[in-house]
Amino acid sequence: MSQDIVADALNMIRNARKAGKENVKIKVISNLLIEVLKIMKQKGAIKRYKINPKEKSLDVVIGELSECKAIKPRFSANKEQIEKYRRRYLPSRNLGTVIISTNKGLMTHEEAQEEKIGGSLIAYFY
Repeated sequence: MSQDIVADALNMIRNARKAGKENVKIKVISNLLIEVLKIMKQKGAIKRYKINPKEKSLDVVIGELSECKAIKPRFSANKEQIEKYRRRYLPSRNLGTVIISTNKGLMTHEEAQEEKIGGSLIAYFY
């Protein structure tokens, strides 16, 4: 396990998907990871997730997901650079989501472009 909880969790989800599994148990929780999972659930990449407070773990059911990765290093992108990073990490124009941490919280690259704000790149999935 590394120090990056989000990267570890996304790797576990991706590896489970490649192994043909639908359920993943993530043993380390952070608020940032929970916000990333909320966005992934809204977009249908995961079907549901359940927080288990006694074991301090997450149970995730994988949905329509091909790839998910954390962006390392966490680049800062202003509102003009978001499109450049979207083109770098996503396979096509209408496929996938880049998650950006802004001063208004975590949001997708589409929401950040609508709000005309930049932030730090966290992860992407499609």
